[in-house]
Amino acid sequence: MVSKTSPGRELKQGLHPTKEELIRTVVSMLDEQALDQITSEKVLEISGVSRGSLYHHFEDFAELLELAQVRRFSTYVTHSIAVLSEVFGAVDNREELITRCVVGARDLQAPEYSQVRMERMTAISKVMDNPRMALALGSEQERLTETIADLYQGMQLRGFGNPALQPRTAAVLFQAYALGRTIDDFTPIHMDPENWLYAVTGIIENVFFPAK
Repeated sequence: MVSKTSPGRELKQGLHPTKEELIRTVVSMLDEQALDQITSEKVLEISGVSRGSLYHHFEDFAELLELAQVRRFSTYVTHSIAVLSEVFGAVDNREELITRCVVGARDLQAPEYSQVRMERMTAISKVMDNPRMALALGSEQERLTETIADLYQGMQLRGFGNPALQPRTAAVLFQAYALGRTIDDFTPIHMDPENWLYAVTGIIENVFFPAK
């Protein structure tokens, strides 16, 4: 069933304090527990909210879990945008830009963010059969893609970006190799992080910002 109100829009406009408290509670619980370990009873106990209030603000308990995942996803998006906005800030030459991009890639793809990457993949995997979650998560994903595309277009206008690469393609490619790091996160043997960074640097230098 589809929620009466667009979840993606709610996250931007502000929520009723009770609804906000419930989402915040689940977001915090996800730091320590897997999603399938979180029960409505435990959420109500921690938040101090009544069961009646929970079902007044949410269509069902699953919607609360979905919005908590979207909130965590949104936090990742906001952090990524902040990092990339700084990376693509005022630069005077290609060398400085590439250096900033490599440092940014190292920060966003650090091994210690493996859990964040896996959580993002888990959230994305749930949208195929869940229109309600797809609506909420898609709104945040589009915010990230649009922002990266706008930043890259700005670099193109300044003569740094690859004129053959459409901004949205650049935005999706950037996210694809960043999220693709997840493939290595859960295997028993891991690749050399520096060699991965070497490969990413090649994409930055030759695809995103090739020499003229």
